[in-house]
Amino acid sequence: MNILFAADPLESFKTYKDTTFAMMREAQRRGHRVSACEPQDIMWQRGAPVTAQLRDITLTGDATDWFEETGTRRAALKDFDAVLMRKDPPFDSEYFYATHLLEQAEREGARVFNKPRALRDHPEKLAILEFPQFIGPTLVTRSADDIRRFHAEHQDIILKPLDGMGGMGIFRVGPDGMNLGSIIETLNREGAQSVMVQKFLPEIVDGDKRVLVIGGKPVPFCLARIPQGSEVRVYLAAGGFGVARPLSSRDREIGEALGPILAARGLLLAGVDVIGDCVTEINVTSPTCFQEIFDQTGCDVAALFIDALEQALV
Repeated sequence: MNILFAADPLESFKTYKDTTFAMMREAQRRGHRVSACEPQDIMWQRGAPVTAQLRDITLTGDATDWFEETGTRRAALKDFDAVLMRKDPPFDSEYFYATHLLEQAEREGARVFNKPRALRDHPEKLAILEFPQFIGPTLVTRSADDIRRFHAEHQDIILKPLDGMGGMGIFRVGPDGMNLGSIIETLNREGAQSVMVQKFLPEIVDGDKRVLVIGGKPVPFCLARIPQGSEVRVYLAAGGFGVARPLSSRDREIGEALGPILAARGLLLAGVDVIGDCVTEINVTSPTCFQEIFDQTGCDVAALFIDALEQALV
């Protein structure tokens, strides 16, 4: 197969932990050809298909100079067997426009994973609203009064912007309400921006678990991201420590319930975040943790993903 990865600049990859790199490595190991572009390299012009200025690459196996560029060219996305959208968040206006270009490529015959429309339809914070049976007390609002009411009811809460990533902009406010007004002003910008507020889940001390769902099925191991010291944020980018664990019965229940629904919508890969027994987010843009799980358990998540990709293309 010929596989095109639309991703961040190759030179920015941290190959010891990068999930897109793990996908590329497994694809090449199976004899598939790998190309890469950035979303800004994708173009459409009337009378022609959606194309990208891309780099054909070969992975070298070297830790530093990890790829060799074997050529550059402009090619139509429909001429690839699969196009993998692996651009990291944020899901900003340019990401949004890229999904429309990718959807046009689909109309021309390209096979894109995750499906562009599904990426737009599943904002990572708001996607949980569809599954209230699996989430804790949650509020989405622009209203400062609504947030204060929610705090009065639940006492210990987490506030976060809907477009944040990597732990950016996450705040915890305890029963004393310290700095609640200032935090509301920072996040909702005088009612101009929506905020997600959730009851604080003390089970966070055991980690925020990333449950990966591939082809509608949960991976047998999750990565529990554990906050360090006084930090409330668990994200690895914010200093959290990742520990791979077998799925609990509840984790598996969640993965098996959500997996077929997400897969049917064109989400070949999703990362469901679980604290205790509650889903907190559903990540669909560029889910990670493949290498951390493999390094600690031997479960080859990249192989499971390429298996699912090959099956989806049959």
